[in-house]
Amino acid sequence: MGGFYGVAARRSCVDEVFYGTDYNSHLGTRRAGMAFIDADGCFTRQIHSLENNYFRTKFEDDLKDFHGNTGIGVISDTDAQPIIINCHLGKFALVTVAKINNTNEIEQRLLKRGIHFCEHGTAALNPTELVGALISEGATYVDGIENVYRNVKGSCSMLLLTPDGIIAARDALGRTPVLLARKGDAMAVSSESCAFPNLGYHYERDLGPGEVVLIKADSEEVLRKPGEHQQVCAFLWTYYGYPPCDYEGRNVDAMRYDTGLEMGRDDKTDIDFVAPIPDSGTCMALGYAAGIGKPFKRGIVKYTPTWPRSFTPGTQSRRELVAKMKLIPNPSLIKGNKVMFCDDSIVRGTQLRDNVSDLREAGAKEVHIRISCPPLIYPCRFINFTSSKSPMELIARRVIARLEGHDPADPATADWEPSAELLQRYATTGTPEYKALVEEIRKELKLDSLQFAPIETVVRSIGLPKCRICTHCFDGSSYDYNV
Repeated sequence: MGGFYGVAARRSCVDEVFYGTDYNSHLGTRRAGMAFIDADGCFTRQIHSLENNYFRTKFEDDLKDFHGNTGIGVISDTDAQPIIINCHLGKFALVTVAKINNTNEIEQRLLKRGIHFCEHGTAALNPTELVGALISEGATYVDGIENVYRNVKGSCSMLLLTPDGIIAARDALGRTPVLLARKGDAMAVSSESCAFPNLGYHYERDLGPGEVVLIKADSEEVLRKPGEHQQVCAFLWTYYGYPPCDYEGRNVDAMRYDTGLEMGRDDKTDIDFVAPIPDSGTCMALGYAAGIGKPFKRGIVKYTPTWPRSFTPGTQSRRELVAKMKLIPNPSLIKGNKVMFCDDSIVRGTQLRDNVSDLREAGAKEVHIRISCPPLIYPCRFINFTSSKSPMELIARRVIARLEGHDPADPATADWEPSAELLQRYATTGTPEYKALVEEIRKELKLDSLQFAPIETVVRSIGLPKCRICTHCFDGSSYDYNV
């Protein structure tokens, strides 16, 4: 995914952008960058890889080289940014949190118009540079941002660092968050609200879907009013969000607790205690323990000294190894007990299968799993939560194929495409197809019991109308593209 942070102040903001950007580190693992503009309109920028190190370690030595009262930073799971662009609108630095599904289509159109793109070390086009080119087509910054909204299929939120201040623009359907905060001599903008308090900022509001604002040290100007339609990602609460963060006025940990509480109240399973699979399963497990009336214990502990971050590397083999290395079962608590473990999701099933094996080896008498979202039936098309290249990478889709008589491993049936109506039956809580899907996943993972949070529970726990929440991964119901 990715996250960004920006500050407009009446004094140097270098340290605040540095630490504020760092508070977005849980949102990405590949690259990060910062850019500043000084009183003379000069830009300074630095980009580093994060694949073998952490943001603070990479950028601490650069702080002495940055100057300016206005600056932006980004943590990216994709491309190198910020990009600095000079066009008829002026000179600006750009960061994005985006997933662009039609990159080639836009690239070819722009190339035919004589637009050129720079090389960035790989064969792939830098998506942030593509967004910059679309902005440059506009008669104004707002016109250019609207051009992005019209052309990008997927999602795109962005910050533009200009001589006049920071232009913040939230995705056209508000799929990813952009939040504003203020203190006496400065304003800040961030993907995550947890970046504000320790830097002395007080949260003001979330930008609305498609809203564009210009922030300066002492002012905020709305350049484009928010749209009426919203599709904010449900996984911001279930998975991505850091526990103290709020989106749309709803706290991440409060949502997770309420999900667990509601599920626990309806659960009659005979267990000895409830335990989380760290980290995003922790508050769900607290709620579940309260709901089911059983103790909460840490049957699995995350090894934070060297595995502090929630994301894992890009290759599947390395993901599997890291997933095993960073989570340590506690046999003294687990041995001989019937334990209910709470986790955020099951994507491919590989990590959970390994966890269950480890728990059995630690002496668990029974292993029960509760998941704080419904089965993932569709790959994410909007913020890249599931980076699956094929739906068949999802354990739910593989199981559906088998239940319908198609072996995903058989080349003769590998291209089988289920109808939307069939998938809807599997996605609908309580149908015979839904129950069969959950039971087959349970058997494949060798669990004593398995339950997923119903989509109705997730929506209630978030507290927004379902029409404002993207639940595409669960039921395929979201808008196809930004319009």
